[in-house]
Amino acid sequence: MATIRDVAKEAGLSTGTISKALSTPERVSAKNLAKVEAAIAKLNYKPNMLAQKFRSNESKTIVVLVPDIANVFFAKVISGIENVAQQSGYSVLLGDTKDSSSREKSFIQMVETRLADGIINLRPHTSDSALPQEGICAVSATSSENTPYPSVRIDNVGASAEVVKYLLSLGHQRIGVISGLTDNPHAIDRLKGYRSALADADIPYTPDLIVEGDFNYASGLSAVDQFLAMSEPPTAIFCMNDEMAIAAIKGISDRGLKVPEDISVTGFDDMDVSSYCRPPLTSVAQPAEQIGERSAEMIIRMLRQSDTDGHEYVMPHRLIIRQSTAIAKLNPNVSSIK
Repeated sequence: MATIRDVAKEAGLSTGTISKALSTPERVSAKNLAKVEAAIAKLNYKPNMLAQKFRSNESKTIVVLVPDIANVFFAKVISGIENVAQQSGYSVLLGDTKDSSSREKSFIQMVETRLADGIINLRPHTSDSALPQEGICAVSATSSENTPYPSVRIDNVGASAEVVKYLLSLGHQRIGVISGLTDNPHAIDRLKGYRSALADADIPYTPDLIVEGDFNYASGLSAVDQFLAMSEPPTAIFCMNDEMAIAAIKGISDRGLKVPEDISVTGFDDMDVSSYCRPPLTSVAQPAEQIGERSAEMIIRMLRQSDTDGHEYVMPHRLIIRQSTAIAKLNPNVSSIK
């Protein structure tokens, strides 16, 4: 197996220059860098990355904290993070926190002990969040308003208001909401948008039209049962993610009603499956992969100390209108509910 001395001999350079070319190539001339690359290719040299990490006091690893590793939206964000990290010479380690602050703390210890360099947290910041701590490079991806450290997010308040205003434009005035848990920052922001749109239209806010979900399929089905048990069910339902919205469509259909003829349904996230369900789902599209890319770019700049100031990036969103929404009926037919 070739050693760094073999590479130095082949390139006609010192071992110090070879080491510098491997760790900080920007400090080596283009001519010498070309010699090093040619020698490495010829000898099939594999550098001892562990030894380099100890010498540089860098692990070249970023920990990504994921509250739900099975979530399709998070998978797209992670894909964007990995794309940028790999191009910049960093590895990505996924930490499945299961939405738990105590599990977050165990992964933070990896940074404290130099097993990792920084953290990207996909769980929105709350009062019990383990981040940030002094001396730890951290970025919040898919965050909410008022995150106290560098973050990347969309305007959840504005996006939700846009959805509700669209439903109002179709004549819906009794609009139900399947929310996330009441203490979830995304749910809080999206409910603000819902209430803002109603206020702009001079429609009173009715707490009974808010059914708490948990961003999963089962909670979407359960919420529909609660809505259809009302003496006057909503004519439209705004769901705070696509998974609950797809469940709502299924629940409405199972009760003998049709979407959107009897009840319109909207989602949030615009997952790939949302355009293929029946009917295709009206939803808010978040640029998940771009959120991941921007988060990775931000933390790498922080790690390289070229950008240490706090920043908040608000990424664009789009309302994708499909066939799950329609003009409201004046007297919605609920007599066929089984």
